[in-house]
Amino acid sequence: MYNSRLDALTDYPFQRLTALLADLKPSGKGEPIAMSIGEPQHPAPELIHLELARQAFGWNKYPPTNGTMAYRSAVAHWLTKRYSLGYGWIDGDRNTLPVAGTREGLFMAAMLAVPPEKNEQTPAVLMPNPFYQVYVGAAVMAGADPVFVPATRDSNFQPDFSTLDEGVLDRTALAYICSPANPQGAVATLERLQDIIRLARKHDFVVVGDECYSEIYPNAPPPGLLEACAAMDGDGKGDLSNVLVFNSLSKRSNVPGLRAGFVAGDETLIAKFQTLRSHGGAVTPLPVMAAAAALWNDERHVESNRALYRQKFSDAADIFGSRFGFSVPDGGFFLWLDVGDGREAARALWQQGGIKVLPGTFLSRPGDDGTDPGDRYIRVALVHDRVATANALSRMFDILSKEV
Repeated sequence: MYNSRLDALTDYPFQRLTALLADLKPSGKGEPIAMSIGEPQHPAPELIHLELARQAFGWNKYPPTNGTMAYRSAVAHWLTKRYSLGYGWIDGDRNTLPVAGTREGLFMAAMLAVPPEKNEQTPAVLMPNPFYQVYVGAAVMAGADPVFVPATRDSNFQPDFSTLDEGVLDRTALAYICSPANPQGAVATLERLQDIIRLARKHDFVVVGDECYSEIYPNAPPPGLLEACAAMDGDGKGDLSNVLVFNSLSKRSNVPGLRAGFVAGDETLIAKFQTLRSHGGAVTPLPVMAAAAALWNDERHVESNRALYRQKFSDAADIFGSRFGFSVPDGGFFLWLDVGDGREAARALWQQGGIKVLPGTFLSRPGDDGTDPGDRYIRVALVHDRVATANALSRMFDILSKEV
């Protein structure tokens, strides 16, 4: 009656959090605040309202699966400028497609890349551990074995796929890499990204870069997979084979409700992805694509947004110092705090402070040695305004200092 692979999926992290806190009522001072979900609360740029109004005639038209030329061109231009790529190397028509936010695209990437068998074995899908839940769901529903690769402090919170057994790599169909990482905020170096690309080409699998936090950073802009491809040939125009990159406006522009993103990379894979999406993808409406193109073409609002996050991380540094493993992440807007027991800390913070955070274990799986890399941690999303965030972090520090 239904696809039995669904039985292998766990509840989504936020459903598990609801169950964890169900028997508690906040009793602390201050308004309850949800810092558990990465949903930006900064104001959306004004220009989207103007563009949506100007493009209202498009609501009564079916949008094309491959989007508009204006949208694809905006994405290609943004990628070229952001990563200092060779002019014209990323072609909007051949190398990009719109997606309805990165979650849909990342899920469908497994439908695209995972064959029924790889070298006469069940295909494997590699992912960091901790991970974004969609990676697991995509692997399972595509009929692959999820392979969880530790992304702990020992590896700078990024997975090292080269440590895997050759037998696993030979049956690997897809590898997810998230940089800046969700939840830890760690950034993969250009050299590490190039190593992953070489590994993918050696073992003939697709490497998918989840780069949706790329525009939130305190210092240097994080490198990306396309930049790594270009640098491997040294002229800004490299080989894109085996590589797909996903990004969206949700975090960059504070418009998670717009559901506008893109996939870019290998021309052959993009063509196949268009075929797949024409059968089952959510096509972005024309007015939304027009507003999204305007956002990709504007950097002023992004710079202001980035400055707000810098201020909040500066406040967090003043509050936490070096306690609970705190450090300002290289990218993204999460704190990844070592609190000893993430579940118990989440319960204490909700009951005593009305602060909702996500236990790290809801984003991870135990490794071969039985150790869960997320068990000691909580993920805290700094998505609210500066005053509300600082107040909540101060309450959080006081509660954790008593509990841990």
